[in-house]
Amino acid sequence: MSIYKRGDIYWYKFMWNGKLVRQSTKQGNDKVARQMEAAHRTSLAKGEVGIREKRVPTVKDFLKEDFLPFAETKHASKPLTLRYYRQGSDMLLKSPIAGLRMNELNDSHAQDFVRKHSRLSASGINRGLRTLRRALNLAYQWGKLDKPIKVTLATGEHQRERVLTSEEAIRYLNACGQPWRDCAALILDEGFRPSEVFALRWPHILFSEDGTGLIQVVAGKSKAARRILPMTPRVRAMLEARWRAAGRPSDGWLFPRRRIPERHINGDSVKDQHKRALAKSGVEPFEFVPYSLRHTGLTKLGESAGGNVFVLARIAGHASIATTQRYIHPQADAINDVFGASQRRLGGHKTGHTSEILCFEAAQTKSES
Repeated sequence: MSIYKRGDIYWYKFMWNGKLVRQSTKQGNDKVARQMEAAHRTSLAKGEVGIREKRVPTVKDFLKEDFLPFAETKHASKPLTLRYYRQGSDMLLKSPIAGLRMNELNDSHAQDFVRKHSRLSASGINRGLRTLRRALNLAYQWGKLDKPIKVTLATGEHQRERVLTSEEAIRYLNACGQPWRDCAALILDEGFRPSEVFALRWPHILFSEDGTGLIQVVAGKSKAARRILPMTPRVRAMLEARWRAAGRPSDGWLFPRRRIPERHINGDSVKDQHKRALAKSGVEPFEFVPYSLRHTGLTKLGESAGGNVFVLARIAGHASIATTQRYIHPQADAINDVFGASQRRLGGHKTGHTSEILCFEAAQTKSES
C-alpha cells in the first residue's frame, strides 16, 4: 500500500502494468484511503476498469485557472512578487508555450523561449522562465504532473553586486529624502532586504536601557529570514528619533505610506526617491539599485566576520551558504594566516584563537506583521 498525504487529503499511487496510477481519495482518513486503494487494485485485477487517464492541462489553462489565483492569494502582501509572476505569466501566455500541455514541455521549449526573446536582457527573459519553473513545480506538487520538468534559465543575468565605497555611501545617504534615508541606512548598516525594512512594525523593535537594541524580522523569503539582529549605534539613534517623532507608538508600521497609513511603503514608493538621490549625490548610477545597499552592507559585515560564512548567513537570513559566499572575499593576508595557524597546530605550537562570534538568540514572538 502506498498512500501519502497532501494537505489534509490522502492520495495513493502504485504501478500497474508498467504505468503509474495516481489518485486522490478526497478523504482525510488513512484507513478509508487504504481501502480505496485496495478497491482500485482489485478492480484493475478483475479487468473492470482501465488505467484512468489523467487530463493534463495546457500551460495557458494552468496559469489562468490555478497558478495566478494561487499567486494572488499567496503573495497578496508582497506586491512586487505578485507583479513579477503576473508579468512572467503574461510573457508565457503570449508565447507558443501557452498551447502545450504541461507534460509535453521540456527544456528545449525553454531554450526556444530564450531565443525568441533575445532582444530582452537575461533578467527579463528569466522573469518568464522563473514563472514557468514555479508553475511546473506547483503542478507536480498538486499531482497534475507525474514527474518534475527541468527549466534552464538564460545566462548573463546581473546579480546586483555593486558595492559602494564608504564615501559613496555617505554621499548617497546625505542626498536621500525621507523616509527613504532611514530605510537606506537600515539596509546598509544591518544588511536587511529592502522588503524586510518596509514591513517592520514597532513591536519588532526593542530599545535596551544601555543604549543598544534589537530588530526582529518575523517573516521573509524562507525560515532563515526570521531572525533578530542588534542595532548599530547609527540605527539606534535613527530609530529612536523616528519613534519619538511618531509619538512613541506601541504598534503600527515604521514606514507607513503618507496617504494610506494603514499600509507600509514598498519598492514602488521609493523608486523616485532613489533616482533623485542618485542625481543629487553624483554617485555613479551604473548597476546601483536599492538592493545594492544590502549587498554593500553584507560585504562589509563579511569582512568583519573574518570570512565566517555561517555567521554571515545567519545575519543575512540566507537559507543556503552558497548564496552567502558571494559576500565573502578573503584577502591574501587572511588566507596566509589560516595556513600559518594550521602549520603551527600540526607542529604542536599553541596559537591564540581570536574570533568574534555573532550570536543573536531571542524568543520568537507570536505577533504577526
